[in-house]
Amino acid sequence: MAPTTGTDPTAIVAVAVTADDVVTALEATRRGGRRTVLRVTPPFSGRMRARLHRPRDGDETDALHLDPTELVAQPPPYPDPDATADRLRERGAYSTERHHARHAEAVREWRAAVRDAIVDAVTIDTESGPHRIEVTRLG
Repeated sequence: MAPTTGTDPTAIVAVAVTADDVVTALEATRRGGRRTVLRVTPPFSGRMRARLHRPRDGDETDALHLDPTELVAQPPPYPDPDATADRLRERGAYSTERHHARHAEAVREWRAAVRDAIVDAVTIDTESGPHRIEVTRLG
């Protein structure tokens, strides 16, 4: 194994993420189509903390960007408000109030499912090949 430096991600053994940050990053990416990640900034060491981040085009950095879809085992599809409305209409139970309430409930259920599906480890690609990092869930 090559010696590690402050910018070598293979120095990372474990990364801590908050469940809320993972959920927010995945939701922002799915809803708005704007890439949102969990960023780990150098200098890298054995135990690191990942924080919510929206990368900008052209950013050149040694930071490690963890894709939220890789931090969640089989992420469920984000609830579609139109599908919620269609299900209510099919049952003959549509009203604006029911639609809002049912969709808000579907989003709460989605967020809970994502929290429950955060992985225990993630593998990143590095110059020296794949590197496995343990994921510690906070919150």
